[in-house]
Amino acid sequence: MSDFTSWVSTHQSRFENVLKRLLPQADATPQRLHAAMRYSVLDGGKRVRPLLAYAAGELSGASTERVEIAGAAVELIHAYSLVHDDMPCMDDDVLRRGKPTCHVEYDEATALLVGDALQSLAFQLLSENRLSVDANRQLQMVKLLAAASGSNGMAGGQAIDLASVGKQLTLPELEQMHIRKTGALIRAAILLGAYCGDMGKEQMDALDHYGKCVGLAFQVVDDILDSEADTATLGKTAGKDADNDKPTYVTLLGAAEAKKMAAGLHAEALDSLAGFGAPALRLRELADFIVMRKY
Repeated sequence: MSDFTSWVSTHQSRFENVLKRLLPQADATPQRLHAAMRYSVLDGGKRVRPLLAYAAGELSGASTERVEIAGAAVELIHAYSLVHDDMPCMDDDVLRRGKPTCHVEYDEATALLVGDALQSLAFQLLSENRLSVDANRQLQMVKLLAAASGSNGMAGGQAIDLASVGKQLTLPELEQMHIRKTGALIRAAILLGAYCGDMGKEQMDALDHYGKCVGLAFQVVDDILDSEADTATLGKTAGKDADNDKPTYVTLLGAAEAKKMAAGLHAEALDSLAGFGAPALRLRELADFIVMRKY
């Protein structure tokens, strides 16, 4: 078995080619919209969500070809959320993944349409490809991504985030916001990858709990990095949350306690995988990466 770094590099490279194939070609009409979609999705990001889908798919015995379609659907939703988040009506940011944000490189109207089109493409991929031998299970996969993306998931979390500027949230309120805003899509990536294979309910419940823990840990670490890392390292504007007076785990708990929280979530995530044994190695390593990353 390859080491984790090689596994990540191989799967990131493979997934980049998958995205290049699945996205509309830049010279297809309407060219400007398609070029902006490719600009916003390709050549950037850690690809944590598809990596989690790959790892969960390996655990459930799923075919790689099925998993990468599911992973692409989640990644397209994630990319659309970043394009919209960066717009002037949201977080008004000019840098994403080390390059100008979509609305800066193109324009606001194009950025709005990019997000709309990426979301539609995600559900097209989930519905037009056979991802499970069980049609009802595939329908559940579509429902899962829809719920993770909507008002009770990512979009709802963003709404709470925007409404919380300048407010002091309690820890449970902050957790509920980020379970939706960040955690829902991470959890969906894991479950969709596993659904492409064969796994029992008890195992799926364990993976679900793992996903909730690493999803929340991801956001806690993001808050820590936003307060401690620089813009060049992050590839996006550092200190943006503090400048915008947004509640974060660092402002609520302090950096030291936020780091303890991340460590506790990390340990709980690993505990969730105990019943899987050695086959869950990649999921364990991804939990390590999520908590220990520097960008």
